[in-house]
Amino acid sequence: MQRIIHDNSVITYTFDTLAERAVRAHVSTRHGGVSPEPWQSLNLSITRGDTRERVEQNRDRLTAAVGIEATDIVRCRQVHGTGVAKVDRSHANQWIDQTDGLITDTPGLPLLLLFADCVPILLYDAQRHVLGICHSGWRGTVNGMVTAMLWSMQAAYDTVPADVLACIGPSIGPASYEVGPEVWAMAQTKFGAPERFFTFPNGPERNPYFDLWAANVDQLTAAGVPLAQIEVSSIDTAQTTSDFFSHRAEQGRCGLFSMVAWLT
Repeated sequence: MQRIIHDNSVITYTFDTLAERAVRAHVSTRHGGVSPEPWQSLNLSITRGDTRERVEQNRDRLTAAVGIEATDIVRCRQVHGTGVAKVDRSHANQWIDQTDGLITDTPGLPLLLLFADCVPILLYDAQRHVLGICHSGWRGTVNGMVTAMLWSMQAAYDTVPADVLACIGPSIGPASYEVGPEVWAMAQTKFGAPERFFTFPNGPERNPYFDLWAANVDQLTAAGVPLAQIEVSSIDTAQTTSDFFSHRAEQGRCGLFSMVAWLT
């Protein structure tokens, strides 16, 4: 990923894979906003206690930095599920309920999701000029969020997985993500050989650590996306709170950052 400092002090990251493609994507950081601690400073959600006025100012600063209109954005009310919505120009400036993934073939329609450790995933079908983004925490990953988005793109636009470029953005990494026994138990019912994605550094009787990146890469390749077409940022939000919000590292006292993407 490349780090970009914009003219108004907003800082975003972009994916190397998409540099020569007809799609734009930015992952925002905590820099360049107006919110005080503990949301300092580019917080994009009112759900963490920040004021609506400051969050709207932060949104406007982000959209100005990346060159889009705030009134064009489509967003989700995320629920840690696997729901995917197909959207077009009629959905601009709307929130889609009960959804963690958005897909579109409409150029110039920005799709935006919010994060603070969960995995931002972008899929781009370069042959059919189709874009999808999703939010995948441990529940979404175990339940196959990224597979659901691929299926939705296939159903809606005839996407072929072999044509898809996939980007996995900053999120909590395998060295930081200790999970409870309920996560391990669910993974055992959902994954073949779940031990591929879990480590037990403190012994088999202690909580495991979950590699969300590896689990999502595995689901992508199993669905037919070539490994060479998958970019993993490998940025651990829990270890880079100087740049990103982390629910785990900051014990819930933080804001949310975004991934926003659109077709050109």
